Amino acid sequence: MEDDPTAPARTGHRPAAQDGADEPPSVRDWLRGLPVFAGPPADFDPSRAPEDPVELFLGWLREAVAAGVPEAHAMTLSTVGEDGGPDARVLILKNVDAEGWQFAVHAHSPKGRQLTERPRAALTFYWPRQARQVRVRGTVAPASAGQSAADLLARAPSARAEVLLGRQSEHLESAGERDRAFRAALARIAADPALVSPEWTLHTLVPARIEFWQAAEDRLHKRLRYERPDRHHPWERHLLWP
Repeated sequence: MEDDPTAPARTGHRPAAQDGADEPPSVRDWLRGLPVFAGPPADFDPSRAPEDPVELFLGWLREAVAAGVPEAHAMTLSTVGEDGGPDARVLILKNVDAEGWQFAVHAHSPKGRQLTERPRAALTFYWPRQARQVRVRGTVAPASAGQSAADLLARAPSARAEVLLGRQSEHLESAGERDRAFRAALARIAADPALVSPEWTLHTLVPARIEFWQAAEDRLHKRLRYERPDRHHPWERHLLWP
């Protein structure tokens, strides 16, 4: 969401039609006419930021929730595939504490296999009403089987049934095949309420770098990066050029 401070101002006006024809704008002009910020950017003074980035993150997250940002706990998880190419998808944040950012995946899903083979990842949060973005990078470590099971048991039966299907991202021959398997999984849960899939894995992203980005209408965006070589070292803070 970082913008180019040298770009011309976006007016939001539709370009005039040529030769009197009522032609729609090009996709490029249409996109450039869309507003950039959903509201006035929030205030942020990096010099007053706490030493602990988790404290700052939770403060921003709570402000986003209080402002009515939909699904403020949604985040983009970026991983690397076996071909070396990037992969990304949106997940829900499970928890944040001194250890890191937690999320859960099916071990046999593409993202689960990628994390097993290359246990490094990045998370991205964006809250448009505050014009804020947070990026987190680090290593990923699986939780214990007991912690993963507890996370799954806290989910709704329909969500647990989906996990029991265990065929995420495989080719689907028909919707009927899926529906039959889903009903069978629901029946298994009804018969055994403590049933969990051993492939469901809770992960913690242990951060090595966290960047907080606060947009500004004059494009002099504020960027504050926390970084450390490992969890045993204190965080260092650095301002970044927009």
